[in-house]
Amino acid sequence: MELAELVGLRPFPAAGLLLGLTRRCPLRCGHCSTGSDLTVREEPDAGQLLRFVGSFTEENRPDVVMLTGGEPLLLPTLTGELSFLARRAGSRTAVLSGMFFARSKEIPPAILRAIAQVDHFSASLDVHHEREVARADVFRALHRIRESGVSVSFHLTGTGASDPYLADITRAIDKEFGGRVPSLVNEVRPFGRAASWARPARTGPDPAKAAPCSMAAWPVVAFDGSVLACCNQDTVDRRPVPAHLDLGHIGSDDWGTVRRRALESPVLRMIRTVGPTHLAARAGVAPRPVSYCDGCRALGGDEAVAAAARAVAAGPAGALLDLAAAERGARGGPQGVVRRHGCSAYAPLVNAGSARKTEPGRAQ
Repeated sequence: MELAELVGLRPFPAAGLLLGLTRRCPLRCGHCSTGSDLTVREEPDAGQLLRFVGSFTEENRPDVVMLTGGEPLLLPTLTGELSFLARRAGSRTAVLSGMFFARSKEIPPAILRAIAQVDHFSASLDVHHEREVARADVFRALHRIRESGVSVSFHLTGTGASDPYLADITRAIDKEFGGRVPSLVNEVRPFGRAASWARPARTGPDPAKAAPCSMAAWPVVAFDGSVLACCNQDTVDRRPVPAHLDLGHIGSDDWGTVRRRALESPVLRMIRTVGPTHLAARAGVAPRPVSYCDGCRALGGDEAVAAAARAVAAGPAGALLDLAAAERGARGGPQGVVRRHGCSAYAPLVNAGSARKTEPGRAQ
């Protein structure tokens, strides 16, 4: 599975599932959104994770399962077991790693076995990671993983299109891998350790205009086993979970139940179709001077909002609206998704073949 396939599915509800295996990590990067380090012990129960993924069937499963953390490869056996169960049902799997193991000249056998179980491997690399793991070590490990037959990519973060680090690292990746390894480039957001220095989250849009949210498409298993409808880090971390973003818990719910809640909720359908600000305006709820995501979380438990959503997005008509919004979000393919949600100047790099001669800021 190539990176472009994974990114292209992002707007489609329940097409993917994000699993946070642990908040532990051997690295302590200055921009870490989860605030991970080796002292943190928050992680879902392994048995519950296995039962939840084991509930996938060939007829009812996500297309993609993304294994992340913290550092998921601190749990290589669990990573491999979860990937095996998901792939047995027909799902494809991907793992995102901070590359702590690359500091060794050889990839530890247990980690290499776990990586061999997945369909795609993505390495996090940025100025903060490079203070922990040398670029040359990451490149050497990626060559080894590619040789094993697993598709690979980079997950890069920076401060924006004008960040000189992003210009440097993307040139280096192109030179090292001959333009054959794609990259997903995002901007650092003010969560976790970056909360005090990264740019603020975007403010709420004009209530009169629709501003759909694709980030409410894929369910997320958080570090306490809760299943959420949103991958925003504040939503993942804060408790209680707003009612409209709460999809259940892996200790008591199976995938079929979680998927049904994600797909059939009128409020979630409206968030994916027109966005939380527009939904609040339709419900006559006074706008709040908060960010887009804070405004969404504030909708939980508001009966006027729930009623307004049911009036438009319940039943088959709502399902069609949801599908139309997903197809609109997928216009422009994977590059279109990155332009809307990542660092748009580097969107062409999600397709390694078409990125070879595209300069940042000149994306077509």
